[in-house]
Amino acid sequence: MDLRDLYQDIILDHGRHPRNFGKLEHPSHFAHGHNPLCGDKITVYLTVAGDRIEDVKFEGRGCAISTASSSLMTEVLKGKTIADANQLFRSFHAKVTGGAAPPLSEALEEDADRLDPLTGVKAYPVRVKCATLPWHAVQAALEEGAVGKTVKTE
Repeated sequence: MDLRDLYQDIILDHGRHPRNFGKLEHPSHFAHGHNPLCGDKITVYLTVAGDRIEDVKFEGRGCAISTASSSLMTEVLKGKTIADANQLFRSFHAKVTGGAAPPLSEALEEDADRLDPLTGVKAYPVRVKCATLPWHAVQAALEEGAVGKTVKTE
């Protein structure tokens, strides 16, 4: 099995059996994301205490890429600080858009590597929006006073 096949299997597994799917009962932060080109609609819910993301879930419907990205994202963000989440977002965004990923701390490298199955979307610019949608929603949710904000990837 080559790396592309393994990555495809990971995306399909997370697309069909997303982790952390559902609504948090009492989120401290949430935001909606919409990708009109693909029809993806998601809501991300976070419980943030101090500067740490204690829990994160998502719900909605979308293509396999946006669902897999949401699922993988929630796995790596749980327990991270907001600063760590911002670093992971910048790194992931650079990788899927073909940019140079900023250096990460050693502690975050493994988490960033777990997102690598999605980096193949850089060859399909329209799919980049699917992969980055949940990340933009998390960024919107974490903005000061932005509870329930809607972001669109157009």
